[in-house]
Amino acid sequence: MNNYEEIKKLLKASRNLLGENSDKEIKNIKNKYGIISERYNILEDDENPLSRTNVMKDIEDTIERETEDEYETADSDKEEDKGMKTEKKKSYRISGGLMTIHAKDSKDLQLTTEDKKAFQESMDEFVVEVAELVDFNKLNLYENNVEWSGKINELDIDFFFSIAETDGVYINGTMIRLDSNFLEIVNKLQAYYEKFKTKWSKVIAIRKKTPEKKWKIIWIKQLWF
Repeated sequence: MNNYEEIKKLLKASRNLLGENSDKEIKNIKNKYGIISERYNILEDDENPLSRTNVMKDIEDTIERETEDEYETADSDKEEDKGMKTEKKKSYRISGGLMTIHAKDSKDLQLTTEDKKAFQESMDEFVVEVAELVDFNKLNLYENNVEWSGKINELDIDFFFSIAETDGVYINGTMIRLDSNFLEIVNKLQAYYEKFKTKWSKVIAIRKKTPEKKWKIIWIKQLWF
């Protein structure tokens, strides 16, 4: 038998295997040509082990599962991105100063009596305890931090406070002369930062309490004073 005839018979046998031949015919072809014997032995007990429909269904099911996993991951990523963009903020003008509250929920953007009082005291105390000639920038009140900055005109330097850090006080300037006046104000600035940090840490703690606890605190204060 030449190679051409052998190839034709093998092709015919392959088509028969993928068709609707009986198990007996499949075994005869398998024994005669010695093809796909391992595959058949493994799946021999199935009703139709070499069914073209079953093979295609398995492939379709696999593709469908992988597609579902892909979309589920994509949706999760979108939710995370959405969560990162939900921060809201609201600004208030208080005694010439500007205060901005940052929160994830709109109901937490309300200015409380404690917030307003703390901001007014901070500006007044800074002028008395650090420097009189100062331009304050916006104070940012976050859930776990307060940041405040400004410019001390007497020395032409900028200051920055962040209560989320252990030593969160910074200054910035150009060609600053290290004289006694500068050292004095720097020491006052650092000392006032500790007072500022204590004050606003209490404000944050009060804001984190539930509304019920807030009303209890206000009621106790009213009875006490």
